[in-house]
Amino acid sequence: MQITVIEHEADAGLGFLAGWLGLACDVVRPYLGDEVPARAADGLIVLGGEAAAWEDDAFPWLPATRDLLRRSVAEGTPTLGICLGAQLMTMACGGTVERGGAGLEVGLCEVSALPAAGTDPLLSGIGAGVAIQYHRDVMARLPEGAVPLMTGTRYPNQAYRLGETAWAVQFHPEATPGIFASWTTASGLDSAERLNAEVEAAEDKLIATWRPMAEAFASIVGTASRA
Repeated sequence: MQITVIEHEADAGLGFLAGWLGLACDVVRPYLGDEVPARAADGLIVLGGEAAAWEDDAFPWLPATRDLLRRSVAEGTPTLGICLGAQLMTMACGGTVERGGAGLEVGLCEVSALPAAGTDPLLSGIGAGVAIQYHRDVMARLPEGAVPLMTGTRYPNQAYRLGETAWAVQFHPEATPGIFASWTTASGLDSAERLNAEVEAAEDKLIATWRPMAEAFASIVGTASRA
């Protein structure tokens, strides 16, 4: 079994997921010239990045990535979109992504499960928890048929399921403290030192919260591939 991974930039890789999934990952790096495949392997993960989901001119692989996401959702390939990946999935499937009116959401933030998460194959059992955030754009209108699963204070659409085997999460379950620090350092945030310290202090809590989600996704990929 293999998961196709679309990585948009070197500083936004699989992070924790590389060790949590327990499955082989074929990492496609279109920013280095790799071609985005027409179809994923047994599963698909689309990671985050600095691009806006609509910036096709600056990031010319985004249309192919949206096509891949649309096809994966339609064909029932287990799919996980993270931050930019979630926004690309939203656009690909008929929703709306736009610049968030409440500004940048960054650092350690609370996310809370909605009722539908209680029986969701990916997010059941998580309830409320902390997650790493770093985004200015938001999933403003979800695709038709989407099931909202998690919400937050600044922006409500934090996670949803589309169909039976596709999920979008606005936050970053994959981000290690080191990855997060690389983002804040590169952006020159005035609050970087405080934010980095908060994330580092919460590392054990982040692992306890999001590792089960990664393991559940790997299990879903395995089940789907044997069907």
